[in-house]
Amino acid sequence: MLIDDDIDACIMTLKKGGLILYPTDTVWGIGCDAQNEEAVSKIYALKNRNEQKSMIILVAEESEILNYSSRENHIIFDYIKGVEKPTTVIYEDAKNLAKNLLAPDGSVGIRIVKDKFCKQLIKSFGKPIVSTSSNVSGYPPPTLFSDVDIKIKDGVDYVVRYRQDDSTIALPSTVIRLLSNGSISILRP
Repeated sequence: MLIDDDIDACIMTLKKGGLILYPTDTVWGIGCDAQNEEAVSKIYALKNRNEQKSMIILVAEESEILNYSSRENHIIFDYIKGVEKPTTVIYEDAKNLAKNLLAPDGSVGIRIVKDKFCKQLIKSFGKPIVSTSSNVSGYPPPTLFSDVDIKIKDGVDYVVRYRQDDSTIALPSTVIRLLSNGSISILRP
């Protein structure tokens, strides 16, 4: 199956409020339309995840961040450009996203993807996509597609075929937050 076929199937699924299992620039993720509250609720149910634990969104370009957060900060952009590892940034004052996706303080984690598949998917969809690790809550995130729990594979509406054979061990992203004093706090190295 070609990448374009996977992307077309993902977009059809996302537009219908469905869930996808897809490769990201970190671990395999469960995704949905980040503006669809019902779809976000489906992810919480599938993962047995506490709804007070927010999930992150993926965007294709730095310029998209202001569509989903009222806080622009060039310190963060400069920091991200200097690191190789995928980095998720917690932004305050989230907007234009499903309310049940946000943290109790109104913040959201956003990662600009570098992965070719994800970038093409997000650009084609035209909106951010939720990304949460493809594990049941309480279990470690799988490092390979073959490690994804059958409950997750059976619980989504579409499983991407691209990169299922990839044997590169994947790791979760670094998570950072900009503090009010202008310093950066590393929440997950």
